[in-house]
Amino acid sequence: MASNQQTRPGIGELAKDSARNRIGVVMGEIGGRVQMRPLRGGMEWDAMPDHVVALSAREELSARLAVKNGNSQVGL
Repeated sequence: MASNQQTRPGIGELAKDSARNRIGVVMGEIGGRVQMRPLRGGMEWDAMPDHVVALSAREELSARLAVKNGNSQVGL
C-alpha cells in the first residue's frame, strides 16, 4: 500500500464518523457497518465504513484531553 493511502482505523482505535462529525472508539463491524462508541462510554452507533476516518494528530490529542478534563472534574 502506498504511504499516502489511509487505512480505516481498527478495533479499539479512535476514529471520526465524518457523516455525523462525531469521534468515538471503533468497537467492531457487523452487517457492513462499523460500530462506534463515544469516548466516555455510552450507546454505540453504526457508521458507514466510508465515513469512518482516522483522526489527525491534533484531533486525537484534543479528544484525549477532553476526556481527561472531564474525568478530572468528577474525580477520576
